[in-house]
Amino acid sequence: MAMFHLSLRSAHNFLFLLSQLVTPRFARALRPRPSQLLTQLSSEPRRTRTCNRLIKSQQNTFKLLNKLTVSQLAELSSLSRAYISQVKHGKRSPSSRLLEALASLENPKKPDGDYLGLFLQSRQARGVSPRTLRYYRERLSKFIARVNYLFADRADIEQYLNSIPPNQYGLSTRHASYRAIKVFYRWLHAEYGYPSHVEGLQAPILGKPILPSLEKEQVIFLIKKADAVRDKAIIALFVESGLRLSELANIRPEHINWANLTIRVLGKGRKEAYAVFGNLSAKYLKVWLSQYRPNGNVWGLNQWGIASMLRRLEKVTGLPCNPHTFRRTFACLLRKAGVDTMTIKDLGRWESLDMVQRYTRSVGFEDSLKFYKAPLSGQ
Repeated sequence: MAMFHLSLRSAHNFLFLLSQLVTPRFARALRPRPSQLLTQLSSEPRRTRTCNRLIKSQQNTFKLLNKLTVSQLAELSSLSRAYISQVKHGKRSPSSRLLEALASLENPKKPDGDYLGLFLQSRQARGVSPRTLRYYRERLSKFIARVNYLFADRADIEQYLNSIPPNQYGLSTRHASYRAIKVFYRWLHAEYGYPSHVEGLQAPILGKPILPSLEKEQVIFLIKKADAVRDKAIIALFVESGLRLSELANIRPEHINWANLTIRVLGKGRKEAYAVFGNLSAKYLKVWLSQYRPNGNVWGLNQWGIASMLRRLEKVTGLPCNPHTFRRTFACLLRKAGVDTMTIKDLGRWESLDMVQRYTRSVGFEDSLKFYKAPLSGQ
């Protein structure tokens, strides 16, 4: 019999028609699985360059068919999971719709620029803060430099995450990378149809360390060590208001209400809110504004300048001196003064009680320690 070759799709159609003429049991024996067709195609004799390209494309298609899960294939092609399962087990032939979906995944539409750049552009269009943009750029640049992200599977992503060492607070750095990668893959799937391999991927478990805060006497010591009145006002306002760095750096004279000692701030997520401050902050702030005529924010410094000043003061005093520590100190000092956590949440403009409880864990332990009596010692 003369040898002849059929295209992959024609072979499936031929086998499907043949299966209608024989018994179901014999038909299942005749119909090869995708992996068997792949082996047969790879062992066929060498042909023309055009045919070889076609066979290579078909081989890649069946590799994707075997590699992707039933759920991923169903999501990609909008076909039922039952049908996909039958195709993967060689019980049914892949439809043209499924083959086209696999071909589009093999050769996806290419954007004008790199995917990371387009992703950052989409975040910027949504109005995320410059700090959030920097977070995405730093985390995803490291990921893309080490992982072929367009063809990576869940195991590749897990291997990368496992390579990130823990820091002093546990797996927070690994968790930050996980969040950025998850958002990036969801965007890739929505915009360009790539499978999202992070769906169902478990997030790294975050520890719950007791985070450092300052005592009232330590804050007063820092204020005394600060050289300029402006720096004293910044430290006092951080601790008395619980302001974030971005909130404090954007204060303008018109934002301050001297009558009720509040400041209108643009908080996290571009949410406008009010922050309170006390008499000590008001004293230093009034002295500073009597010496300086603002042309922008009230400090004459941007976020980087404020952070640099605090780093210099930390080197001089040896005490933790940064916006995060001051914000924790704000929560802890109020908790020690008897203010309940719900009120602290509202005053500090937190979205939930979780962060307040995390910041004030040490205070809760100290309060409980006052009532402790050793069971055996009676003390």
